[in-house]
Amino acid sequence: MCRIFAGQDPEDYESETRSLRLHGHCTSIRLERAFWAALEDIAAADGLTTPQFIGRLHDEVIEMHGEARNFTSLLRCACLVHLGRMARGPRHKAGAALAAE
Repeated sequence: MCRIFAGQDPEDYESETRSLRLHGHCTSIRLERAFWAALEDIAAADGLTTPQFIGRLHDEVIEMHGEARNFTSLLRCACLVHLGRMARGPRHKAGAALAAE
C-alpha cells in the first residue's frame, strides 16, 4: 500500500511559490505542485484564472469569517474537497453547483 504513495513523482510534491495580488497587495503563496494543478483545474471549471479563483476564495473567506487565517492550508483543503467531489461523480458535482448558486 505505501508504494502507491511512496512512488509519487517527486516533482508533484516539490514546492512552488507564486506571486499574486489580493486587494492590490502583492503576496506570495507556496504550495506543492500537485496542489497548484488542482487549483488550476478548479479555476478552469469556473471559467477563471488561478489568481482570479484564489482572489475570489480569499474574498469569500474574509466575508464569511472576517479573516483568512492560514490561507495556504485552506487552499490545500479546498483541493481535497474538489478531489473528493470528483471521486463521487457527476451527480454530486451537479448538486454542489446548484447549492453554490
